[in-house]
Amino acid sequence: MIVGEAPGQKEDQEGVPFVGAAGQLLNKLLASIDIPREEVFITNIVKCRPPGNRDPLPEEVATCSPYLDRQVELIRPAVILLLGRHAVQRLLPGSDGISKIHGTMVERGDRVYVPLYHPAAALYNGFLVETLEADFRRVRGYIDVVEARRKELPPVPAPAPQDQLSLF
Repeated sequence: MIVGEAPGQKEDQEGVPFVGAAGQLLNKLLASIDIPREEVFITNIVKCRPPGNRDPLPEEVATCSPYLDRQVELIRPAVILLLGRHAVQRLLPGSDGISKIHGTMVERGDRVYVPLYHPAAALYNGFLVETLEADFRRVRGYIDVVEARRKELPPVPAPAPQDQLSLF
């Protein structure tokens, strides 16, 4: 699973996350570690684009939090990639900033997270591209470790469907 901040203009128009320039970079990064985009669920902490592409307000994050929490519960991802500081703040509250923890595997409870720079940040700051590429190489290893652990555990029953939930 990949969690970003919020839909950009192109994503808002198309109703699909990460289809703009940042999405193209994300696709290349995924391909570089042999993960087809189709095998990854991609979402955002807020589900609609904030006006003027501003940072999401705390009340917007709080309003969308139940949707994100339910997505994680339903999908039960082996690893959750957190793209950028907003995703890190929402899913790893109290952690160090993205510049200190990017590319590391963070375990909280039964969840595994990998904070990463947002691809859009790398597009604006070209020096981050190499860092993001190196971090994605680490991601491949983390996924392999977590999936091996999961094979050793008994299967967990899927949660019962409750109500319709938009997964965007």
